[in-house]
Amino acid sequence: MAAFLCFSCFTHAQILKDISNRIKQKSEQRANQKIDQTIDKGLDQVDKSAKDATKKKDTSGTAGNSNSNSNGSKQNSETNSTTSGPEANNHVSKSTDEASFKTYSKFDFVPGDKVIAYDDFSQDAIGDFPVTWNTNSSGEVITTPGQQGHWLMVRKPGKFIPEYIKDLPDNFTFEYDVICNEKFSFYSPAFSIFILTGKNGKEVLDYSYIPLEKRSGVRVSVHPTNAGATGGTISTESFEDGASFIKNQVNTAQFNSNAGKTKLHVSIWRQKQRLRVYLNEEKAFDLPRAFPADKTYSTLLFELWGDMNNETDRYVFCNLKLSAGAPDTRNKLITEGKFVTSGILFDVNSDKIKPESYGVMKDIANVLSENSAVRVKIIGHTDSDGSDADNLALSKKRAESVKTSLAKDFGIDVSRLETDGKGESQPVDKNTTAEGKANNRRVEFVKL
Repeated sequence: MAAFLCFSCFTHAQILKDISNRIKQKSEQRANQKIDQTIDKGLDQVDKSAKDATKKKDTSGTAGNSNSNSNGSKQNSETNSTTSGPEANNHVSKSTDEASFKTYSKFDFVPGDKVIAYDDFSQDAIGDFPVTWNTNSSGEVITTPGQQGHWLMVRKPGKFIPEYIKDLPDNFTFEYDVICNEKFSFYSPAFSIFILTGKNGKEVLDYSYIPLEKRSGVRVSVHPTNAGATGGTISTESFEDGASFIKNQVNTAQFNSNAGKTKLHVSIWRQKQRLRVYLNEEKAFDLPRAFPADKTYSTLLFELWGDMNNETDRYVFCNLKLSAGAPDTRNKLITEGKFVTSGILFDVNSDKIKPESYGVMKDIANVLSENSAVRVKIIGHTDSDGSDADNLALSKKRAESVKTSLAKDFGIDVSRLETDGKGESQPVDKNTTAEGKANNRRVEFVKL
């Protein structure tokens, strides 16, 4: 009798467990279906916007903002473009603009003065893995709702290697944008970047290549959900001759899928042994001994260490920019008489300065403040995409925008500032590569 009662209780509990699991599965299916419908709707809107854009060319200025794709059509590819939807619909209130720029008031990141590599996947076909990359997994180039251009989507474990990066200077900056879906699972993997010694080829596809090849360098990982679902996390790990010697993980409010903060701009700044990492305007890490000394670093790759916890989790990333050295603004402007930067970024087809340009703008303003007798001419430049007239007009508008910001946001006397624009007429690099175009899209400061 006792055995029967035990069996009966067990059977009843099992039935309740099965019912609970079925309810959970149904709920997840409905949630996933709703997410898929939302994504499909967003993609339809992007497709509609793209079709509308081809019917009527933007007359507000297309300087340096379009690349020819494989079918001969034009596609916007402004440096680090993050605008939502077509330009005509990208209106933001003045108060919002001011607030977004001011949030970067403590942002001291200054990108390198020469772009070595730039990748926005504009030359890759939708649905393909990029031709200049390698992987032991899979990924595909996609368009994503509310974002310009092409993005690389990854969701399966593996390494993702930009094979065109073969050497890394002692001093460099590296930037990229990454987006995840909302309600990203805590149990899905982080999105990691490795900067290491050794070759950046098939050698890194071995699972244990760091200890086996005694590699040195760092890992930086971001995740949009922490254990309490109150934010995201960023972690770093340093390696010397294959052994881990520094580890840390901190929470961040900048990447928080549960609060709708699904897009992140990551800025990495290496100065010999020193590593600084920024998430949007937040300085997350400043490690003076992150990189072992007397090493040559030449590997840069991304990695997902495990499977996604559910069908909707994924990362998409784009706008990779590797630049050499941090510019000596003070010496170049005051002593040499000219300072040139590709670190002042603008929205697509617009003279609106992106907030992540704050560090460069502040650096220039500090030099001008310390040298109150100096007057400068601000000159805008573009790449060769678009018409000559549009490029010239946009370059002049952008120079004026920099002048306005220096006066309004940093208190520089406007009488000390003149402006001009040269459009595409004075390239400093070839216009046949993405990194060449990125170097040509620049702002020049000339001492008068």
